[in-house]
Amino acid sequence: MADRFGHVTSADRPSALPRPVYLDSASAEPLHPAARETLLAALERGYADPRRLHGPARDARLLLDNARAVVAECLEVRPDEVTFTASGTEAVHRGLLGLRLGTAPAGDARIGYAAVEHSAVVHAARWTGPEPLEVPVDRLGRVDPEGFAGADVVALQSANHEVGTLQPVDRLPDGVPLFLDACASMGRLPLPARWDVLAGSAHKWGGPAGVGVLVVRKGTRWANPFPGDDRVDERASGFENVPAALAAAAALRAVVAERDDVGARQRALVDRIRAAAADVADVEVVGDPVDRLPHLVTFSCLYVDGEALVTELDRRGYGVASGSACTASTLTPSRVLEAMGVLTHGNVRVSLTRDTTEADVDGFLDVLPGVVRDIRAEVGL
Repeated sequence: MADRFGHVTSADRPSALPRPVYLDSASAEPLHPAARETLLAALERGYADPRRLHGPARDARLLLDNARAVVAECLEVRPDEVTFTASGTEAVHRGLLGLRLGTAPAGDARIGYAAVEHSAVVHAARWTGPEPLEVPVDRLGRVDPEGFAGADVVALQSANHEVGTLQPVDRLPDGVPLFLDACASMGRLPLPARWDVLAGSAHKWGGPAGVGVLVVRKGTRWANPFPGDDRVDERASGFENVPAALAAAAALRAVVAERDDVGARQRALVDRIRAAAADVADVEVVGDPVDRLPHLVTFSCLYVDGEALVTELDRRGYGVASGSACTASTLTPSRVLEAMGVLTHGNVRVSLTRDTTEADVDGFLDVLPGVVRDIRAEVGL
């Protein structure tokens, strides 16, 4: 049964299932143990304003500098290139708009972006300045780099957040400033070589929510697009969340250290899901089957409502996503899938956590065909 807010309760889940199986790490990865331990310790020391000169402030500044150094080491960049923001979305907005302003101080640089970019990129590109150039993608969700020929600044994701397809970032022509949205891939895969400004989001790799990472490569023409603030870092605004930044850095370091093993295990499990989903009648598995993120797969079921599919899977103890990953609260048809020209309704995005087991995947694959069949039967199919 559901509670008074409409949420599914444990009574609706089979009693044999020992715990709910969370398969939505692309929205938010559970807090990494390294982040949890670091956060608890940092809360005792990182409360003061790192701008001040007294002892607690110097302690906070030391923690903040340490967090910046760890992130820089993980991303193979300079510590002074790293800025912590209040979210991945803020990092995207600051990074892209600042790159455009640095490229053309009058604000008249035209942004080009792929049709499958995250809504944060799209909103920033359309917020001010000339009408942006939206570049189409193929059925795998991959953009043709030649499509950006009319852009003064390019915004491109390293990997798609809904279908996992990797973009040909290193094939973009030199000379055009590039903003890289690395939120979906940061920590999971090495960064491409070609970028000028990039953004990441800590809760995607197992850090605390509310921590974004903005990296501006040394020598890049970037200008703050928003009102300034007299903080430690001139690219940021507001009081830094020092404990959360340090916990995010600890999680990133742990994820990078284990990504080869975890990624290989997740890739094998996702391959199983892709094959099993494709065997269900009238189901389309989307995204590149090989050149992709290791932990994520999306498939669409004909004659099935996505909301009903998510609800029924949740009743059986499996938490997945549906609809657009950018506007999941409305479950509107996915703009990404529409741009790819694939089936948009009845879609499910499964994204594995670092702790997802073979038994978890076995259980999910056991219930999936029956759930799809039952929902279709309810509408007479």
